[in-house]
Amino acid sequence: MSVAITGGTGFLGLHVVRELLRDRNTPLILLSNAGSPDALGRLISFLELCGTPAGVRDEVPARVTVVEVDVSVSRLGLSDADFRRLADQVDAVWHCAGDITLDGEPAALRRVNVDGTRHVLELVSAGRREPVLFHVSTAFVAGARRDRTAFEDELDPAGGFENAYERSKYEAEVLVREWSARSARPAVVFRPSILITDRPPHPALPAHPLEFLNRWLRARRGLLGRGGPRAGGELPEVRIPGRAEGHLNFMPVEASAEVMVRLSRRPPASGVDTYHVVHHHDVPIPVLLEVLQHLVAVRLTLVPASSGEPAASEQRVVRLFPGFAPYLHHKRRFDDTRTRTALGDLPHGVTVDLAYMLSGLQVTVRC
Repeated sequence: MSVAITGGTGFLGLHVVRELLRDRNTPLILLSNAGSPDALGRLISFLELCGTPAGVRDEVPARVTVVEVDVSVSRLGLSDADFRRLADQVDAVWHCAGDITLDGEPAALRRVNVDGTRHVLELVSAGRREPVLFHVSTAFVAGARRDRTAFEDELDPAGGFENAYERSKYEAEVLVREWSARSARPAVVFRPSILITDRPPHPALPAHPLEFLNRWLRARRGLLGRGGPRAGGELPEVRIPGRAEGHLNFMPVEASAEVMVRLSRRPPASGVDTYHVVHHHDVPIPVLLEVLQHLVAVRLTLVPASSGEPAASEQRVVRLFPGFAPYLHHKRRFDDTRTRTALGDLPHGVTVDLAYMLSGLQVTVRC
């Protein structure tokens, strides 16, 4: 069984590839972004950093083929002959590639997330083997409805979206469902929550969402004006709108990849199987705020959205979290009944708390 994967050298994709490599009989095709440096070398470096046995790493050049593609264009940017050859040799396609820029330009997000999905659907439609599609979406297609439980069989835009990223992932899921209904072919949709790791950052590894936010903040520290401790060691206080009783779901990427690959081994039903891939315990918004204030060197205080006109310094802080600030108001849960029913035991032994999150940012806790 030959498996192709887009985004295989991204934050999630690398972990999915590592899980897929556990089956020594599965040849893999990395559909790597055209022009990106040495996809095979990055994969091997990742496996070494993760402690993958040398025997598995040594097999990678023989087991993994790299095909350079551009998901944003038709036929993935390949010639007709190369596209047909690729389509005819795959039994399963994992679509992990995506743009996760929360405040990205809608056109740029649609080009990768929506058009990219459309072009992957072209691939799974063109081959003789009718490969199974495993599409990575996000739990946040649930949109701007902040208080309710989101269920796995729902895909409803009525409540709107917090940002263009969520909308683009919703539109991509719609394409998958329409394709499945039109072709009478099965598809599997995974909806992970916010993926994270406690592994410290490394230049050879892609950034996870909070690390990406940390890099963004470091590049824009000047926007805060006078940050850092005042005389006496106290940090300046800045109010930020949010809900003290709110919570967000963060899922360790290692566990997320394991869950997805285990689910992929189940025979797909007719139509679209959708699975929430989430942690059993949400992170309280006040804990997330502690993480953020370690990054911006100010003391953040949650206040209701109706607490009056924010000061200039407070407006600057909110602008430091583009696309992310609305999540400080969330108090939503993601139902994962289908996932738990399918797998029974889930790899949730890790607690995602303040220490875990700061470890993944290599931030020292201030006493």
